[in-house]
Amino acid sequence: MTNQKSKTVYFCAGWFTDKQNKAYEDAMNAIKANPTVDVENSYVPLQHQYKGLQVDEHPELLQDREWSTATYNGDRVGVSTSDMLLAVYIPEEEDVGMGVELGMARALGKYIMVVIPDEDFGKPINLMSWGIADNFIKMSELPNYDFNKPSYNFYDGGVY
Repeated sequence: MTNQKSKTVYFCAGWFTDKQNKAYEDAMNAIKANPTVDVENSYVPLQHQYKGLQVDEHPELLQDREWSTATYNGDRVGVSTSDMLLAVYIPEEEDVGMGVELGMARALGKYIMVVIPDEDFGKPINLMSWGIADNFIKMSELPNYDFNKPSYNFYDGGVY
C-alpha cells in the first residue's frame, strides 16, 4: 500500500443509535489509520452543520428552514466535491438519509464503498443499497484498504 494520502471521502454514517455511534467511531478511527485516505480534506457531515450548530445539542434546528436547507446543501456539496463516498452501513438500521447520499454519489459517478461491522457482515441488506455500491468490506478491512486502487466486488450476503 502506498503512503500517499490521495483520496477524499464523503463520510456517510448514521449517528442516531448506540450501534451507529460505535460503527461511526470505529470507521473514523480506521480511516485515520489508513494512509490512502486524506481525512483532513474529506467531508464529514457532522463537522459541517450550518453555522456550526449541532442538531443533537439544538433539536429545535430540525424545525428551522434555513438551518435544514443549508445543512442539506452543504452535504450535497460534500458528496459532489469528494473523490468517493464511504458509507458505514448497519443492516438492521436503514437510514433514509444515507439512501439519498448513496443516490447522489451514484448519479455523480462517484466510487461507493460500503463498510459493514464485522459482526453484521453477511446479514441481508436493502436491495437498493446492495445494487448501488461498488464494493463492500468488513470494518476490520478498512484501515488497510487501498483507496488508490478501488475495485468492484459483490456483497457476501442476501438482500431484502
